[in-house]
Amino acid sequence: MAIRPLDLRDIEDVLAIQAACPEIAQWSTWDYDRVARGEMAGWVMESESGEITGFLVARRIVNDLEILNFAVRSGARRQGIGASLLGEALRWGSTFSARQAFLEVRVSNLAALRFYEQHKFQITGRRPRYYTAPIEDAFVLSAQIL
Repeated sequence: MAIRPLDLRDIEDVLAIQAACPEIAQWSTWDYDRVARGEMAGWVMESESGEITGFLVARRIVNDLEILNFAVRSGARRQGIGASLLGEALRWGSTFSARQAFLEVRVSNLAALRFYEQHKFQITGRRPRYYTAPIEDAFVLSAQIL
């Protein structure tokens, strides 16, 4: 498996992973096109056979790193793919001396909350009615980047 930057050829696979993960933000092809063109940072995990098994999209906000969208194909979870993608994003943040990483997650997404807790993220806020379809609050999580 290898992590590489998200590019235009990955968009269809990323959309398929996203469609199978209704708990994450549901972005359009245009959104991922912007990532592939460098407006945001994005990475995919690619298997030896060329299958995209996960992706992460982030952006720089002054001296912080915001994780915008992140998912791993359901059949590939619990194999370290998510941890590797998160690690890649945090390494990228260190290249511009990011002080912290932050993100939002649905309050009902217990698997994601456990994952982020294992990676030293803490709940630092709550955004009422942040998500739609269904409407749900989001927790804001953050972690210091060392």
